[in-house]
Amino acid sequence: MRGIVPDLARAAEAIAARGGRLGRPLHVLRETPSTNDEAKHGAKSGAPHGSTWVAEVQTDGRGRQGRAWVSPRGENLLFSVLLRVSCAPARLPWISLVAGLSVLDAARKVAPAADIRIKWPNDVVVASGAGEDRFSKLAGILVETSTTGASVDAVVVGVGVNVHTRVFPEGVAHLATSLACIAPNPLDRAEILADVLAGLDRDVDLVVARGLGVVHARLAERDALLGRRVRSDQGEGIARGIDLDGRLLVERDGERMAWSAGEVHLAAGSLLA
Repeated sequence: MRGIVPDLARAAEAIAARGGRLGRPLHVLRETPSTNDEAKHGAKSGAPHGSTWVAEVQTDGRGRQGRAWVSPRGENLLFSVLLRVSCAPARLPWISLVAGLSVLDAARKVAPAADIRIKWPNDVVVASGAGEDRFSKLAGILVETSTTGASVDAVVVGVGVNVHTRVFPEGVAHLATSLACIAPNPLDRAEILADVLAGLDRDVDLVVARGLGVVHARLAERDALLGRRVRSDQGEGIARGIDLDGRLLVERDGERMAWSAGEVHLAAGSLLA
């Protein structure tokens, strides 16, 4: 495919080999403003469950809070998958966490020695530094929806994974990492994409139907914030895990709070962004 780096050009073949429903049809783009926007337009036009858009570069990529997601052409994995699931809006945070686990599992497959974790609510990070008190961002997830009445009828899961990048812009160099920085072997974005989609395909319907308990033990095992002092616009306290509603439990002065959304950082003195 013209303008597509070879390690992504065979993505459809890698996805087909997994035999799942996600990634079909697959739209591989040289460039787009945003794969999430492509998927939302597809949802409105009747695209089926599993439709996926992956791009070599995004000119207007974004993360949470409207932040720009900058990625050099051909280096990383930028994609969005359309899920035709019917669920209450309250269950949407579960989908973000399931997507995070899917990315984590795919990353651990190529970098088994790295300490890769979920940072609530939507990041995948790598522990580094003495005492595991520093984390670098490996991937981010952005979930957007369309609704009919009180029900969600289409979910777009946008994922950005740093794969080949070894040199990051000065402003984020101390906050970011990539699979190339932690994996011992050459990396194939087509295989990584196929693995992420296969993991999401395996878990998302079960979680939407039966609850977060299906994957809760895996979340607890890889919780980057557990036991650490955290802060957000809701206050500050010690993170005590993720509950079955997908909320972050935070203890302050002997009282437990449940944070359902928001930006979370390690408290003063920490190096987690």
